[in-house]
Amino acid sequence: MTTVEAVRGITGGVDTHRDVHVAAALDPLGGLLGTEQFDTTPAGYKALFSWLESFGQVTKVGVEGTGSYGAGLARFMRRAGVNVIEVDRPNRQKRRRSGKSDSIDAVEAARAALSGRATGSPKSRDGAVEAIRVLVVAKRSARQARTKALIQMRHLGYSAPEQLRCRMKGLSVPALVAEGKGLRPTRSPDPVTAATKASLSSLAHRIEALDAELVALDQRIESLLVATVPDLLELFGVGPDTV
Repeated sequence: MTTVEAVRGITGGVDTHRDVHVAAALDPLGGLLGTEQFDTTPAGYKALFSWLESFGQVTKVGVEGTGSYGAGLARFMRRAGVNVIEVDRPNRQKRRRSGKSDSIDAVEAARAALSGRATGSPKSRDGAVEAIRVLVVAKRSARQARTKALIQMRHLGYSAPEQLRCRMKGLSVPALVAEGKGLRPTRSPDPVTAATKASLSSLAHRIEALDAELVALDQRIESLLVATVPDLLELFGVGPDTV
């Protein structure tokens, strides 16, 4: 191996999946040295890196999906001092024409990194920004579930037996939830009324629990925002959701 080749080192490529990653190794001139499969565990990441190092000094690795299945491997590689490059997944039409092959995808990821076709920075998935992101995922889910439960309460109220319908009609959201929580299904001899009361009560308690969950999530998110971007929060009209 010449001095220039030694400096350029080995380039890896990884086709990422939920349970296993498929890696490929290229020499400095783009020759394929081998492909191998590894578990998506800390031990698997270490084994993958050791396998690449068995061919020489690893200078860069093209990884698909650094924001999803490849996040753990990308973090491991960066800590090991390797230049990790975000590689787009191959065109789906091309995949169908050539036949799906994880090994081919791994080789393509390595070639994209080696040639310079791929230059994207990997998603870090760490630090305060990542902490905020994962909390916002839970917050959005809770908010959607709360909205859905409220809509269901409204619809049940519209079609409820007359006496119950009159009790639920025109209530504000807080009043609707409070009324639903106070319903006692066992006191209704009519099975439809009893079932409707049970459903409204269940939904009302669910909304109350989601409200508490949203408050707790907001507190966590806001504390991270205060520590990370306090200046933004001080701007007029800019709240935690906007930040």
